[in-house]
Amino acid sequence: MHNIYNFPLVSALISMILAQVIKVPLNLFLGRTWNPALAFSTGGMPSSHSAAAASLATSIGIMNGLDSSLFAIAAVVCAITMYDAAGIRRHAGLHAALLNRITQNLSQITRDKTPAAHLKELLGHRPLEVLVGLVLGVVISFVLYYIIL
Repeated sequence: MHNIYNFPLVSALISMILAQVIKVPLNLFLGRTWNPALAFSTGGMPSSHSAAAASLATSIGIMNGLDSSLFAIAAVVCAITMYDAAGIRRHAGLHAALLNRITQNLSQITRDKTPAAHLKELLGHRPLEVLVGLVLGVVISFVLYYIIL
């Protein structure tokens, strides 16, 4: 059966976009603040990186089988992406928060002769945010498969 579009690519993109869009109402519900900019930023619940990678791997698994080399590649890339989102990128965000506090204190001590840094702190994800992104990506792939194909 020939498809007129690339199912894994479409599934991954839809999962990524949906994960980004979900951040805004979820933040309103949980944090009681309306912040549409969250749809265009990194970090937060759910992880769009994890959703996209999981959706890509799931779609490839559906189309080519779980024993295919393509699925193996996608699964490994998915695992690396999720590890990076919850590990390295999250710790970089924690470091940015600490540096922001240090430079803010230094600026106060030097009476604003040393400007405070304003580094972006929300870079990575908590493990739960990565897990929710994973589940979202898998579910989106199966829903799209059964609706479209």
